[in-house]
Amino acid sequence: MFRGSITALITPFRNGGIDEAAFQSLIDWQIAEGTDGLVPCGTTGESPTLSHREHERVIDLCVEAAGGRVPVIAGTGSNSTEEAVALTRHAREAKASAALIVTPYYNKPTQAGLYAHYKAIAEAVDLPLIVYNIPGRSVVDMSVDTMARLANDCSNIVGVKDATADLARPLATVQAIGPDFLQLSGEDASALAFLASGGHGCISVSANVAPALCARMHDAWRDGEIAEAMRINQRLFPLNKALFLETSPAPVKYAASILGRSSPALRLPLVETQDLTRRAVEAGLRHAGLYN
Repeated sequence: MFRGSITALITPFRNGGIDEAAFQSLIDWQIAEGTDGLVPCGTTGESPTLSHREHERVIDLCVEAAGGRVPVIAGTGSNSTEEAVALTRHAREAKASAALIVTPYYNKPTQAGLYAHYKAIAEAVDLPLIVYNIPGRSVVDMSVDTMARLANDCSNIVGVKDATADLARPLATVQAIGPDFLQLSGEDASALAFLASGGHGCISVSANVAPALCARMHDAWRDGEIAEAMRINQRLFPLNKALFLETSPAPVKYAASILGRSSPALRLPLVETQDLTRRAVEAGLRHAGLYN
């Protein structure tokens, strides 16, 4: 259901607010370039600094612009279970295809707490849910055992976005849960290796600015064109690396500004990229054939 190249969308800003026209234009371009799905209000969309009203508006805008052409996986996570339930209910009302739920940050729940958090959301909202496991940002790591328990007990917990960068993790997850549990990489640089270990796709930052290349890499892998997939992966590698030289989404917003898709503006405490990172982003875009 959710496979291939799925873009973790940036949220364009203008004059301090959401640039709705730029956001929906970005979505149209993504779909025209072959993107397989869209994630509004994830980390890349600066969800921590969106107000609740803005968060809901971004999801509404994304569903509207997608128009059923590709699935929309709405970011609805929070370190408050009650808030996550409310945001996920809105995603369902907005007719999102699924919700992406990040592991609760800062609170540092135990595995028992993680289980209870996700089970509460799954029982409250009848919508497919995808666990977003990103220890580098949330400082908690959902174990494979806890994920397997949730998948067994909650039929609407259907997969994981795995940003651990542990390429043994998808192998262990297949063993514990089975091959039908969706596994989506959260790391562009290792996305192809993740597919080789049992993954189904990638929720990608790079796809904001290289949607056609990212989609083609996944298509090539799916079609058994391994050499082509590897060639594209090499072409994308400098860009994938450059987009994480500073805290995301600062570098990818700069890249998007070069391509005329968004302003580089972020919300504090994030700030625009430094010159050294800008040069690396420009070089990565050139290497990928996206910028002269």
